[in-house]
Amino acid sequence: MVNKPHSASPGPGQVKEGPVTTFLRATEIDARMLGMIGALLLIWVGFHVYGMIFNGYGAFLTFRNLWNLSVQTSSIAVMATGMVLIIVTRHIDLSVGSMLGVTAMITGVVQVWLLPPVLGFGDPAIWILAVITALVVGTLIGAFQGILIAYLQIPAFIVTLGGLMVWRGAAWWVARGETISPVDANFALIGGGPYGSIGVTASWIVAALGCVAIAFSLHAARRQRTRFGFPLRPMWAEVFIGTCGSLMLLGAAYVANNYPWPRGIVKQYAAAHNITVPPEGLDIGHGFAIPVLIAAAVMVGMTFLANRTRFGRYVFAIGGNPEAAELAGINTRRVTVMVFALMGTLVGISAIIASARLNSATADLGKLDELYVIAAAVIGGTSLAGGSGTIWGAVLGALVMQSLQSGMVLIGFDSAMQQVVVGMVLVVAVWIDTIYRRRIK
Repeated sequence: MVNKPHSASPGPGQVKEGPVTTFLRATEIDARMLGMIGALLLIWVGFHVYGMIFNGYGAFLTFRNLWNLSVQTSSIAVMATGMVLIIVTRHIDLSVGSMLGVTAMITGVVQVWLLPPVLGFGDPAIWILAVITALVVGTLIGAFQGILIAYLQIPAFIVTLGGLMVWRGAAWWVARGETISPVDANFALIGGGPYGSIGVTASWIVAALGCVAIAFSLHAARRQRTRFGFPLRPMWAEVFIGTCGSLMLLGAAYVANNYPWPRGIVKQYAAAHNITVPPEGLDIGHGFAIPVLIAAAVMVGMTFLANRTRFGRYVFAIGGNPEAAELAGINTRRVTVMVFALMGTLVGISAIIASARLNSATADLGKLDELYVIAAAVIGGTSLAGGSGTIWGAVLGALVMQSLQSGMVLIGFDSAMQQVVVGMVLVVAVWIDTIYRRRIK
């Protein structure tokens, strides 16, 4: 029978493997991902201990900072999921930051200057039309660049390098450099904050539903393996993966729920709802922020798209061997346009999150984001040679990048030193990827 659990005991003539190798083989966990998680924990603990020793207070491992870190990571994480597919197909997109800027500016103009005189200030349709505008503008820009790359055979590096300058200039031209603010009140909720979070009870419900979804996905994957006769993971490995995933989800909910609203916001809320504030004050937890939930939904959707759909298989086939993919009947040009259009849609989502969080749209919004997005994808294990990469690895890479940036701000590094560190981390990540691929060959 083929569909048997992996055996931990070596067969005749086999070399006995160590417990770590047995564990990784049974659970099918990528060693690089374990290394990334270890590096992330090291960064978190390192910045916290540094703050305790040299600043007298460790501010990193606090509920407030971890909640803010999750919100700050959302925009980059959403774009990083699309950059994985771009790099997997052996392309690059240097224009995502500028695309974000022009998309946010157009969205701001639509909801602040154009729609209120027609629909009235605060009309619920304003934020919906603004979101649709951002998605459409981002998708059209991405598709336009994809057409230039796929059908005119212009290298992606050149097209998106030109796009970096063109869309940045366009972002300034839309409003002549003016800052568009404040955005619609309903639209601003997408950026997070006390009112842009779902609260304690809803967060526990979301976490519980997430745990059920993890168990269901593991069960469904096991059934699929049995159906097609693939080797099964040992049951203990399935339980271990499900338990770890559920604990991380519940831990995230615990952190989000234990970051209380600021006292001033609590007083405003109590006055607006005729609530008497006791002398010890009201303790209202934030819960998951809306941008974090959006990023999580994008990660799940993009993982499904990359791993479970024909489009995803085409993308990885093109990245593995473009000539063979074309000979196999894959319309590589159409897939390339679709990948860049998808990237544009994700940039539109990030533009919504970024402008809503800032409560305004500026011409400089998204500046240098392309570097952080590419770095997140590469640090997350996406090979610059194409053909391999994971969505959740890119999200983890985005969290690593944002943790570095946030930690350096907390301990007082200036912006110049922050750029030096980020650049060094990117180079080291590519070097480690090169060594890893050389060894697996």
